[in-house]
This record gives sequence, C-alpha cells and structure tokens, in this order.
Amino acid sequence: MAALDRVKVLVLGDSGVGKSSLVHLLCHNQVLGNPSWTVGCSVDVRIHDYKEGTPEEKTYYIELWDVGGSVGSATSVKSTRAVFYNSLNGIILVHDLTNKKSSQNLYRWSLEALNRDVAPTGVLVTNGDYDREQFADNQIPLLVIGTKLDQIPETKRNEVLTRTAFLAEDFNAEEINLDCTNPRYLAAGSSNAVKLSRFFDKVIKSNFRNEEI
Repeated sequence: MAALDRVKVLVLGDSGVGKSSLVHLLCHNQVLGNPSWTVGCSVDVRIHDYKEGTPEEKTYYIELWDVGGSVGSATSVKSTRAVFYNSLNGIILVHDLTNKKSSQNLYRWSLEALNRDVAPTGVLVTNGDYDREQFADNQIPLLVIGTKLDQIPETKRNEVLTRTAFLAEDFNAEEINLDCTNPRYLAAGSSNAVKLSRFFDKVIKSNFRNEEI
C-alpha cells in the first residue's frame, strides 16, 4: 500500500478546555477515559477522505498536534511552543464554552501561531471591538470548537452560543460546539461532521497551494 500524504493541523487553546479529549474523539471516535495535562505537544492521526464521493477522492493522514495550553507570555514559553508551529496547514482553536476567558484567549493563540504576536485590540468576544484586519490575509484554514456544551444551563445556552458565533465570525471560520464525552455530536452525516470534513478538505487544498508556491 502506498504511503498516505500528510497534513498538519495545530490544536490550540488554554489548559483544561478539553483539547486532548477532543483529539482522541476526532481520531478514534471514542471518549478519552482519563485525560491528563499535555506537556509540550502530543500528536495523533486521523484518516480523512479528501473530496469523498467525487472523482478527486484521495485518502490523507491528518496529523493533529495538541499543543500544551500554558498561556504565559514569557519569551521562553513562546519560543518553546514555536517549534511546533512550523509548516502548519490548519488550526483548530478550542475553547471551553463555560469559560469566557478561554474564548478571549483564542485570539492570542492564533496570533502567536501565525507569527503575528501582537496584543489584540479590544475585548473581542463581549463587544465586537476587534480589528478583523489582523486575519484578513490569513491563508491558513481555521476552525473554532467549543467544548463542554453539556455544562451550559439551558437558560444560558442561547446567550453563550450567540457570543461564540461572533467569535467564529471574527476568525472567518466555521464553529462546532460539542461535548467531548458524547460521540454523537460528531456522528456521520451530522452538521458537525459535515463542517469537520469541509475544514479538513480546506486544509488539504491549502497544502496544495503551498506546494505550488
């Protein structure tokens, strides 16, 4: 069997938002029983059929790089993470729907990974005072995933999901909200599964462009 081509997707977000549980669910379609803190970076692989059901269909390895979530701004912390940011083809930004700060920090994570490590302008999530031009020329596909959907009280769910919709809009990205302890949120044929497949197709297509340059 011929070796499969690979693309690299970073999984970024604060500690405790559920990145490791998400990656395990994406790669194995199983709940991670005993998640632990990620030190440095952990890599897992998902098999994806690019343009499934078309004459252009081709199978790829999607490498998901789960980067440890320390938010420290020290140069030593950032330089340690920087080694993981080379040759990336896509970014999944993960936040905890019950923790607004983790949503706000996604801007810092994305700017760091895209080598635009400047202070974001405004409180981006709560009032929309955000300079979207920071990402206007970004060619790296982004996907925003909110975790712990099950922990949001029904009375607050609309409010939270409205706020996170603006978050995804700022990144010009689709969003998926789920509970990593329930595989049904990514069931085949579901809207979330379609969004995920579409994102991975964009990542692979982006890799084509990079190879042509």
